[in-house]
Amino acid sequence: MRILRALVAAALLCLVPAVSAHAATDSAHAATDLTSSKADFSYDFEGGTTQGWGPRGDGVSVTVTAEAAHGGTSSLLTTGRTATWHGASIDAPFVRGVGYTVTAYARLVSGQPSSAIALTVQRTPAGGDTTYERVAAATVTDGGWVRLTGTYQFTAESTGVQLYAESSDATGRFYLDDIVITPLGDPTREPISSDFEDGTTQDWAPRAAATLESSTAAAHAGSRALAVGGRSASWDGPALNVLGRMAKGDKYALSVWVRLGPDTASGRLGLSIERRSGGTPSYERVVSPKDMPAGEWVRLSGTYTLAYDVDFLSLYVESDSGTFPFYLDDFSMTYVQPKPIQTDIPALKDKVPFVMGSAFTRPDTLGVHGELLARHFNGVTPGNELKWDATEPREGEFTFADGDYLVDFATRHGMTIRGHTLAWHSQTPDWVFQNADKELLLKRLETHVRTLVTRYKGKIAAWDVVNEVVDENQPDGLRHSKWYEIAGLDFIRTAFRVAHEADPAAKLFINDYNTEFPRKREALYALVKRLKDEGVPIDGVGHQLHLNIEHPPASAVEATIERFATLGVDQQITELDVSIYTDFVSSYDTIPPELLVQQGYRYKELFDVFRRQAAKLSSVTVWGESDDVSWLRSWPIPRLNAPLPFDDELQAKPAYWGIVDPSRLAPSVRRLEAPAGTPKVDGGRDLEWDLLPDSPIARVGDVSAGFQARSSAKGLYLLAEVTDPTAGKDDRVTFTVDGTPYVVGRRGGLSGGATDGQSGSLSGGATGGQHGVPKAAVRRTTTGYRVEALVGMGTDVTVTVHDSSGEAVWNGKVTPTAAIKLTSAAHRAPVLDGIVDRAWSAAPEIRTGTWIQGTSGATAKVRSLWSGSTLYVLAQVSDPALSEESPNPWEQDSVEIFVDPGNGKTKGYEDDDGQYRVSFSGRVTVGGTFDAGGVKDHVKAATRAVPGGYVVEAAVDLPTITLAPGTLLGFDIQVNDATGAARTSAVTWNDSTGRSYLDTSHWGVLRLAQG
Repeated sequence: MRILRALVAAALLCLVPAVSAHAATDSAHAATDLTSSKADFSYDFEGGTTQGWGPRGDGVSVTVTAEAAHGGTSSLLTTGRTATWHGASIDAPFVRGVGYTVTAYARLVSGQPSSAIALTVQRTPAGGDTTYERVAAATVTDGGWVRLTGTYQFTAESTGVQLYAESSDATGRFYLDDIVITPLGDPTREPISSDFEDGTTQDWAPRAAATLESSTAAAHAGSRALAVGGRSASWDGPALNVLGRMAKGDKYALSVWVRLGPDTASGRLGLSIERRSGGTPSYERVVSPKDMPAGEWVRLSGTYTLAYDVDFLSLYVESDSGTFPFYLDDFSMTYVQPKPIQTDIPALKDKVPFVMGSAFTRPDTLGVHGELLARHFNGVTPGNELKWDATEPREGEFTFADGDYLVDFATRHGMTIRGHTLAWHSQTPDWVFQNADKELLLKRLETHVRTLVTRYKGKIAAWDVVNEVVDENQPDGLRHSKWYEIAGLDFIRTAFRVAHEADPAAKLFINDYNTEFPRKREALYALVKRLKDEGVPIDGVGHQLHLNIEHPPASAVEATIERFATLGVDQQITELDVSIYTDFVSSYDTIPPELLVQQGYRYKELFDVFRRQAAKLSSVTVWGESDDVSWLRSWPIPRLNAPLPFDDELQAKPAYWGIVDPSRLAPSVRRLEAPAGTPKVDGGRDLEWDLLPDSPIARVGDVSAGFQARSSAKGLYLLAEVTDPTAGKDDRVTFTVDGTPYVVGRRGGLSGGATDGQSGSLSGGATGGQHGVPKAAVRRTTTGYRVEALVGMGTDVTVTVHDSSGEAVWNGKVTPTAAIKLTSAAHRAPVLDGIVDRAWSAAPEIRTGTWIQGTSGATAKVRSLWSGSTLYVLAQVSDPALSEESPNPWEQDSVEIFVDPGNGKTKGYEDDDGQYRVSFSGRVTVGGTFDAGGVKDHVKAATRAVPGGYVVEAAVDLPTITLAPGTLLGFDIQVNDATGAARTSAVTWNDSTGRSYLDTSHWGVLRLAQG
């Protein structure tokens, strides 16, 4: 039911005596026959009659008058009212199941105080009580005509259907004019839009105490927007009733522009849905709250599929916190016509040697989404419906409607079901831990696990019994969740024991993310081995695999599968997706097509691994069937992402073809930088090559490789580290540069340079003298062989590693760049007090000189030391004017220390990579992944002001590696120079990209020295 604004809602009656409709004796002037459901009904009162409108309530008078008119010369005047529900009414022309738009204009008689005028429907459903449903309402004065507009539809067989006008002022007199009732046809296909240009709220109403008005104070387009103020809570704000305007199973595109209100510097706004079934409310996020820069309009856009039968449906804008005012404008809701799924392409499940699964929710079972799911997948995982907050929100009160629905759908379609998840640190209600000692917590856990597993015994084949219990950054390798803090490892032991007792046939898994990274892999391995040695019934390990298009390499995934195979456990890929982003901040308005091609090759590489390891894998599950349902549209920030095999229209993407038929992919064009350098070509791998990690060439058959390049005046230096355990006569590497092939055999020897594309002997010289003096060297390694070559300069490079089992290929563009800067840290420890003591004299000095903002300003001389597990950094900053006026720490006078313990040179941060910022006053802030959770406690600093600047001494603990002479760290320094509240310059040591806070790939290198 539509509601009036809160300040007058109480004045309007919700229940009134049933009133017989006034006889429609003068209906001839209505525009059409009232029995029609297809044409407009209009009432303009120009013929001198009331056109079927009559009084509602004793003593009420309804007459046509020339005192005022909206259009023409006459209107309908209502007087003699003594109750709020008194007014003018008509037998409504509404037909059951048909939607209508109702528009009218209202004005008060001169001298009347402002009041709310509402259009309301009274009807009596068959076998039920009389109901009263608001269609439209607005605040009306005697100063001008105000538009009332809304939509209406009823679906239950009803009698006594009346449309009437009422007022919050029980005795108020008012005019009505130009009433138009327009059938919508199928209301679920008709668009809705709001621009507020008519001066009304256009059917938007407050959820609680908020005030709404059409305002000229701001506008996205046109001259007006909806001003929202007086909010009582973060969820209080503007809402639009869309009951009857969305059909179950249909998809709708929603868009609205929002802006912060007056005197509001910051805030976050999002778009949500409230739905009710049987009076029980549920809330769904359409667009997660976005940051709102002051003074800027921000678009909230997303899609929504109604998956439930509802008796209330409303969309609304809310904040994630606070009650600040804001503006709303240019809203639209549009039905999305589904594109038929492709039936002429192979089903994913038919092209892989394991169960092919997808996460799913109710909307994914409906319409074309349901068709896609049934065609391509033979396994499913309910995404949220079996988690603790969904199944036992209050102690002992279990809710299984959604879980049962999904399990029944999967069972009907012959799908294998994974249950996700029984015990997790997230999405667990607070009551579970409230007043709980170990005994009570384990009792609650046992009750929950036994109830769920027993209910779905024989239906759910595998359970994620515990989820994400490992934290490799803790000394014991375990996540110190409330579960662990109260019950220790016994919560894991209990969960597996009880699940096995409840369904001995179900396969029981421990599930975690980042298992493809060595530290996480080993921490989980140690836990599983320990528990299995104790007899805990762990059947398998689940690897989530939330990856991106570049990192980590597929070889890391394969290493993880092979590692856990030694424990004799089943393994499943449980939550696979491949983000197009390599960091947590970037976003595209339109995804570049080449990224989707790159993603296709990434899926190919991964599924090559899965097929090779099929004997050790029983299932691979993608975390959603299509991009439009991916969680990565809202995490870690709202942005356009496309991580899955099918696109928003459920059509096959390059990611799909990477799984099914990689020959359908467009050619891959990768990109690699070739820093300036002159390594010795002797097969020995100079230190120069170790400054960067090798670019992976994914395994094909038994062969894989890593590749690097360096640029110089002599030509292009190339490195291939080949993994190939079995030597063969055909083993070789071909470097093709700008069309010229250079072939290096595993046993040595270089040939190439022939312009017709065929190899010819160069004997150490170039054909025609066009390519300098090429040379090569080969050396055997423990896993294969290494090739180094110096060839002519070029940019188009293909590296092909040949083997009897196949060819591994890298193809792309190589770009010369500046040399990677290298410095060293002496082995000793200083006193951390901001004073430059003698220990620092042993370390070489480097200077910041790479400007990323401005061309002059504060700079620093920097030295480094190391001892034990600690890296020490000294920065002596030249900066005569110091400021911390800005609330943003990066806009204050400060030094930023960047450290990558593994020197991974990745286009994002790994969890032990850190950005350590120290202001001139000693204020420390830390950046990194997941709010720097793995590194935020690893830095200490001391500062001291000195003439002309300040000194920073910092100690960074690096517990994830063992520091030793020769260790290489990714390293850089940035000096921020502030003037007042603004940063006016910034300078680094090595990284010229300005992306050091996002990306470790362009940092310099710090080498730990012996003395």
